[in-house]
Formats: sequence, structure tokens, C-alpha cells
Amino acid sequence: MKMTLTLLAGVLLPLSLSAAPAAAQEPISPIRAAVVKSPAKVELGKKLYFDPRLSKSGFISCNSCHNLAMGGTDNLKTSIGDRWQQGPINSPTVLNSSLSLAQFWDGRAKDLKEQAGGPIANPGEMAFSHSLAVDVLRSIPQYRAEFRKVFGSDGVDIDRVTSAIAAFEETLVTPNARFDKWLKGDKKAISAQELAGYVLFRDSGCVACHNGEAVGGASFQKMGLIEPYQTRNPALGRAAVTGNDADRFNFKVPTLRNVELTYPYFHDGEAQTLEQAVDVMGRLQLGKRFTDDETAKIVAFLKTLTGDQPRVTLPVLPPSTNATVPPKPF
Repeated sequence: MKMTLTLLAGVLLPLSLSAAPAAAQEPISPIRAAVVKSPAKVELGKKLYFDPRLSKSGFISCNSCHNLAMGGTDNLKTSIGDRWQQGPINSPTVLNSSLSLAQFWDGRAKDLKEQAGGPIANPGEMAFSHSLAVDVLRSIPQYRAEFRKVFGSDGVDIDRVTSAIAAFEETLVTPNARFDKWLKGDKKAISAQELAGYVLFRDSGCVACHNGEAVGGASFQKMGLIEPYQTRNPALGRAAVTGNDADRFNFKVPTLRNVELTYPYFHDGEAQTLEQAVDVMGRLQLGKRFTDDETAKIVAFLKTLTGDQPRVTLPVLPPSTNATVPPKPF
């Protein structure tokens, strides 16, 4: 069979790639819009997501480290916790996190519901306890009324709290990226340079780990396959969960959706720019040294993965009462 080729942005491409393909032909698939099953539960979860009273200081909320105005991250190498503690690891984006096989870099939480309870009770993050957080919510009549509306009774427990937060987080998907539009058939949605970057990204082997709707998040992989990754960060990756030394430095592959917004990169936040990240991943994971021109094309492609950001109206949180435990910020 003879394959027809076309020259595009300095890269020789199969003619089939110079036009828009069917999405099923590519290792990346378009993100589907969120389906809201319980608006009341999502609204309750949104309040809890933004409520800093779930922290000991009364200052830190889920949104502090997963800021929805900043790509679902805090754009810091490692996050700031209670009493200005330095976090141990880079905060992954909450956007499209429902598409991941597990939560946290080491996958220690099986889903968003399980993940939501972790930071509340972590002494280096929100530094509260589940029982104290629940006591705060129980002391507020408006919250009890909302729990009754969602769950059928006004009982408040950590299971219901994390279930509501997870329901809100499941709505934080980002469809309609320009690359998604190209996958769906709009051949003008991305430029020649961006398409050339995708071909490099795909044919160099990046899609072995970065694929599917989230362009990642579906597997754990070792950081440093070809060359060892040098870092001062003490995180062990999956080994901290499994106790198996073979899992050392195996981390969840991050999503590349909205990656231009979620800097700095890697579990230790050591790559400040996309160019740095592409260079390191090329050398350490693929054994390939991308030229500056190749890197620029791949970065151009990665920026086409930015989708519609969640349009979130900040909730008006119900006021505390005389029975509400006061915060201890200092």
C-alpha cells in the first residue's frame, strides 16, 4: 500500500493526519462534559470545598491548594499547610481528577471520596480531625438543613462530608479543548505547528503513558526509566503504599489536561516550565533528546489541551453560631 505524505510545519506527516481524524483512531479521546445527577449534593459539596472552617486555622480550604482560578492547583513547588508548614509534595490539579485510576501521587486513595478526607485530618495540611470538622458543621443549622435535603436526614458525618465534596469535584471537568475539537473533526482547531507537536508527542512514545480522556492518570510509572531522576524530595511513590521496594519512585502519571496552567511540574515541582518538563521527560523516560524546535512544537501541542475552565460562582457560606468551635490560626 502506498502512503501519501504531506509536509506540515517542517514535519513529514501522513496525509491522514493533515486532516482531522476520527477520535477513535487516536490514543487521546475527547473529554465528555460532566453529568450532574444531584444538583443539591453538588452545591453542598461546593460549599464544603470552599469552607476554611474544615481546617484548624479556619484559613485553609480545599481550594487553597487546588485553586479553581489557577488550573486547580496552587502553582507552588509544594503546598503551604497549617502554620505555614511546607508540604512534602506538589499538589496535583483537581480538574479532571475524577478520570484518574486513583488519587494522590502514590495512589493511596482509591477515589475522590476517599481523598477528600485526607487533607482535613493531615497535621501538615488542614490539621483538624474528622470529628472536630463534623462538630463544626453540626453546629451550623443551615448546614444541617442542607445535609437533610441531600441525604434525607440532618445527620452529619465524615462519610457524607466527603461524598458531597467528591460530587462537586466530579463536575470539575474541562471539555472543548482545541485538541478535542480537532479530534472531533475541526481541522482548523489547531495550527500546523501544534499538529506537528502532536505527531512528535505521539510517535516518540509519550502516549504510552499519556493517553485517554485525561491524557494521563491511568497508570503508575517509574520516574527515571532510562536515566535516574535526581531529586531531594523524599517521596517514595507507590512503595510508601505497597511496601514493595520495586514500586520505589513509581508515581501516578499526571494528567496533561490544562497543563499550561498547572506549573510547576513533577511530584517535586522541580520543572518550572513546560520546556523543562518536556526535556526531562524525553531524556529520562524515552532516552530522547528533543531539539529546541521539537520541544517548541510539543509545547505548542500541549497548550491545545486547555479546555473550558469550570465556571464556579463562589458560595455564600452559612454563618457560624455560638456553638461553633472557633478557629486557632496561631
